[in-house]
Amino acid sequence: MKPLIIANWKCNPASEKEAKNLFEDQIKELKGIENAEAVICPPFVYLPMMKDSPLAIGAQDCFWEQKGAYTGEISPAMLKDFGCKYVIIGHSERRTYFGESEEKVNKKIKAALGAGLNPILCVGETGDQREQGQAESVLKQQIELALQEISAPDSGKITIAYEPVWAIGTGSPCDVKEAQRMGVVIREILSKIYGAAISENTRILYGGSVKGNNAAGYIKEAGLQGLLVGGASLDAKEFAKIVRSAV
Repeated sequence: MKPLIIANWKCNPASEKEAKNLFEDQIKELKGIENAEAVICPPFVYLPMMKDSPLAIGAQDCFWEQKGAYTGEISPAMLKDFGCKYVIIGHSERRTYFGESEEKVNKKIKAALGAGLNPILCVGETGDQREQGQAESVLKQQIELALQEISAPDSGKITIAYEPVWAIGTGSPCDVKEAQRMGVVIREILSKIYGAAISENTRILYGGSVKGNNAAGYIKEAGLQGLLVGGASLDAKEFAKIVRSAV
C-alpha cells in the first residue's frame, strides 16, 4: 500500500494564474516519484484546469445529493465527472466555521461512495477536549457516527485522517509517538465496527502542521500510511520534499 500524501490547498491561491503556476510546479517537482501517491485538492473553481492531470485529484468537500435545487453546492457526481478520485469530508474547518454535524458528514460520505469517490474522513479533538482527557472518546464518537449504515465493503474505500484541531495551522504538530498512539486508537475503533481485517487495511493519515522536516516521522516512526498537508502544500518544493520523505 503506497503512502497517500494529500495537498489541501484550502481557499488558496487567490488567482487562476497562481493556481496554474503552482499546479505546474507540483507536477514538475513530483515527477518520477512512484512509491507514494500524491493527491492535489484545490478549490472547486480550479478543478477544470486539472482535468486529465498526471497527478491524482481530489476535492475539499462535497454535498450529500448528486443533483437538485441546492444553490451553491457541488455534488459528488460532478466531482467524479471532472476526474476527482478523492474527496475530503468532515475537515475541522468545515465543522467549526460551517457547523457541519456528524449527521451531515455521514450523508456526505454515503453520497461520495455512491458516486465512486474515495472519501478522506477527517477526525480529531480540540485542545480543550485533549486537556480534559476526551481525545479518545471524541474520535470514537466521530468515527462511529460518520460510518453509520456504511457497509464493510464500502468502508474499505475510506481513508481516515487524524487531524488534531489544536495542531492545524499552529506550527505545533502532534508528537510522533502520540500520533502513533492515536492511530492505534482509530484502528481499535474500526476493528470493533468492521473487524480486524478491515481495520488493518484502512489507511490512516496524520495532518496538522506537517512540513518537510517532520513528515518522515509520521510515516517511518509512527507507522501511519500518509499525510494530509495544508499550508506546506502551497510550496511545490516543500510539498515534494514531504512526498519524498514518505518513500
